[in-house]
Amino acid sequence: MIAPIKMTPSFRYGAATPWGGTGLRALGKEIPDERTGESLEISVLPGLESRDEKGRTLTELLAAGGTEMRGTQVGETFPLLLKFISAADKLSVQVHPDDRYAGEHEGGKLGKTEAWVILSAEPDAEIVYGVRPGVTKEQLRHACAAGGRELQDCLNTVKVRAGQVYYIPAGMLHALGGGISVAEIQQSSDVTYRFYDWDRVDANGKSRELHIEKGLDVVCPDLQLSAVSGTTEKNDRYTLIRYIDEPAFTLCEVTVPAKTGKFTVPEDSTRFRILCALSDGRIAYGKEAMTVRKGDSVFIPAAAPELSLEDGLHALLMAPGK
Repeated sequence: MIAPIKMTPSFRYGAATPWGGTGLRALGKEIPDERTGESLEISVLPGLESRDEKGRTLTELLAAGGTEMRGTQVGETFPLLLKFISAADKLSVQVHPDDRYAGEHEGGKLGKTEAWVILSAEPDAEIVYGVRPGVTKEQLRHACAAGGRELQDCLNTVKVRAGQVYYIPAGMLHALGGGISVAEIQQSSDVTYRFYDWDRVDANGKSRELHIEKGLDVVCPDLQLSAVSGTTEKNDRYTLIRYIDEPAFTLCEVTVPAKTGKFTVPEDSTRFRILCALSDGRIAYGKEAMTVRKGDSVFIPAAAPELSLEDGLHALLMAPGK
């Protein structure tokens, strides 16, 4: 038996996240500065690896545990990354490549399909979610050259609220707006192509690098999606919402009542799982139990025993796709 492992995050902050702020404190994070944008909860990205409570990186744990950690049907390349993002200002308008393009043009890296679970949103907060119907790649190319208002007029913006889920496949133009915090599950990749950064400059008057040609290579203007509704299973012990079941990952949300609630996560030797706590609660396994707090992230090894989610726990459950 390998017990669930509570992880501690790495952070992206300062000049790396000029749009960041202090919102991650609401998730119990001890942020390094006042412009902290991301808390990388389950990560093997070099320099941004998450660690267990003894300080061992997830990369080290995976190397030591082999298939008992990752699962018999998960390859040696770790496939997922979980992060919290809190945006005080708009993120850049960006797009990510699929596995084929990233493999060919980014040194064999994975592509990046992702999903956002909206944790909080200020009134009228919005995201960029694709382009407006009818906008073509050639129109985007022209608008990128013109910049400013002409490019903004191509973008599809959507007002968001807490509790919504948005699926963002590779090739979909997107941007998180200011005043929003999300949990993001994605492929384990750092490949991002910026189309537009809202004419933002740093203290030296320098703008961030754009990647328009690569972005135009991979963008799919025909991707027109809506918030994911999911399918709900509800009884007196738990509420389970299944949102996403795609090759990249699966995403579910579980809520159990405080006194009588219980949700069983069965054993699965084929793949690891990830739990992201959205409230305080407890994870029981065998004769042991782990208390979790809002904002905690737990890596569930493939060799973990059957788990029981209890004590009012509200959580996201994620895994590699089958």
